Amino acid sequence: VQLQASGGGLVQAGGSLRLSCVASGFTFSYYVIGWFRQAPGKEREGVSCISSSGGSTEYAASVKGRFTISRDNGLNTVYLQMDNLRPEDTAVYYCARTNAPHCRVGGPAMRDYDYWGQGTQVTVSS
Repeated sequence: VQLQASGGGLVQAGGSLRLSCVASGFTFSYYVIGWFRQAPGKEREGVSCISSSGGSTEYAASVKGRFTISRDNGLNTVYLQMDNLRPEDTAVYYCARTNAPHCRVGGPAMRDYDYWGQGTQVTVSS
């Protein structure tokens, strides 16, 4: 099982970035995928998750209305579109896979996820 996140970078506040998570080594369309982030000195937190079909999504309150998660099962890829970025969104962003059948309401929880990608740095300047 492999998950590879990419698309991070440096952006000014109010700007946008799109992260991608490409998966391999498992039947991608069977699994819920989540995005997490970890800022310096802080615990890793759940950002968003998407059901196996893509028909159901959940977001942390801090990103709801600004971030959009989507997936393309034909490309084994999950995306995180991040708009209206804020300096407090600065973190390393990770994608991960869970065996849980559904997204947790209010966003993903670390304890539910077993395989993780390597992370991509997002830096938002003020």
